[in-house]
Amino acid sequence: MSHTNRLTVREIVDELTAVLGTDQHDVHTTVVVDGGDPVTPSPHRLADAMSAAIATFGLQMASLAEAVGAPPQTVSVHAAEAIDQLRAACLTSVSGVPIGVLVEDPRALGNNDFYRCADDRWIFLITTFAGLRDAVCGVLDVPPLPERIAAAARSWDAFALEDAICSAGGVCAVVRSAEEWAAHPAGRHLIGRPVVEIERIGDGPPAPLPRGAGESLLEGIRIVDLTHVIAGPVSTKLLAEHGADVLHVTRPDLPDPVGMVASTGGGKRNAFADLRRPEHRAAVEELLGTADVLVTGYRDMARFGLSAAAVAGSRPGTVVVDYHCWGADGPWADRGGFDQLACSATGFAAEEGSEGVPSLPPTHLLNDYLAAYLGAAGTVAALRRRSMEGGSWRVRITLASVCSWVRELGAVTGWTDLDMPGDPVIELTTQPTVFGTVTEPAVPFRMSPAGTPGHRPPTPLGSDTLRWMSSGSV
Repeated sequence: MSHTNRLTVREIVDELTAVLGTDQHDVHTTVVVDGGDPVTPSPHRLADAMSAAIATFGLQMASLAEAVGAPPQTVSVHAAEAIDQLRAACLTSVSGVPIGVLVEDPRALGNNDFYRCADDRWIFLITTFAGLRDAVCGVLDVPPLPERIAAAARSWDAFALEDAICSAGGVCAVVRSAEEWAAHPAGRHLIGRPVVEIERIGDGPPAPLPRGAGESLLEGIRIVDLTHVIAGPVSTKLLAEHGADVLHVTRPDLPDPVGMVASTGGGKRNAFADLRRPEHRAAVEELLGTADVLVTGYRDMARFGLSAAAVAGSRPGTVVVDYHCWGADGPWADRGGFDQLACSATGFAAEEGSEGVPSLPPTHLLNDYLAAYLGAAGTVAALRRRSMEGGSWRVRITLASVCSWVRELGAVTGWTDLDMPGDPVIELTTQPTVFGTVTEPAVPFRMSPAGTPGHRPPTPLGSDTLRWMSSGSV
């Protein structure tokens, strides 16, 4: 692990702001971060990384406000609240029921774990969704029971099992060291890339910024949300909470669990579409004809004519945001992935563990929430740059790169005597919704004097139509 580059959180924010192409001399907002690592028992700078990501998003929103005449803001972040945001999925409930219970098969989450193989290497297996469960259990020829999975995995070489499960349509990752990841083709593909990639990919005239104010700065911005689970949906939830018209589009036969929709769907509308059907694809293309942003979290959108290049070609001025675990155009572009798998492959889980046994960070999740805030910041930065420079833009977030970025922030000392996270420090907000009473962590930053938005209520999948509500900004 790197022990250099011990940047302060403010310096990390400055670096991220520079990557996003925001001229710091044009932004007069103040960023205040209270506290810092070590906050929780981890050798990595979890609180500092999350604080920086949250502050960077707040700074981008404030810069947007300044660009349309608002006064400079003060963006405040608390390190302990940033840790709570990293474990938001564990702190969210619907009518008192933890959202982890509100899945098709709650036992499937219990099967997601590290398993030791015959070569004494570890592999992390995911069985959360039916197709992923079937791939793991089909290759291992066992029922979805943890003890049976563990026994079967012990007869496999770890790398052979990784290839077999991924070839069967599942997702998994062998636990590698950071050095092994750096030497792996998928790891080498990501070396040297910024944690948020933002680039102009096409021509187009400048587009005016939204004229929203206060807690609705993005009013008039239209976003097509083709994402699922956590990273992409949380990023679009952040944008919806700031007034954007977000339409979340889901394939009817691949729904996210109810609890996940309730926790990540705030402020969005939801419609069904199956892009394999020409009429549904045509309806989504019509939506994109007047959209500002397309956010995707699925592999190979080019097969539906929705690659960033294709969208920019048919709709100049669109901002396309891609979330991927391993890199959308790299050696593992055809492999799916989740937060835990990125931790496993990149060396992060090995460093979190002890005595040769890997572990996830004490917050359980890492990349998803970091990626969400970084991607939302990149989206706002691209909209702002579009207003000044014109053009179509692409923002790319890769979970494996997020892991590597956190590692590169340097090691933490004095963490071994800290306790695991207990009761949350962050305020828990409660609101009635169509799902029941949703209790979740409050927005983890404060913006003054503009005010910080609160969570907006979610809506069920497929409860609306493929249409826009707002007039749009372009």
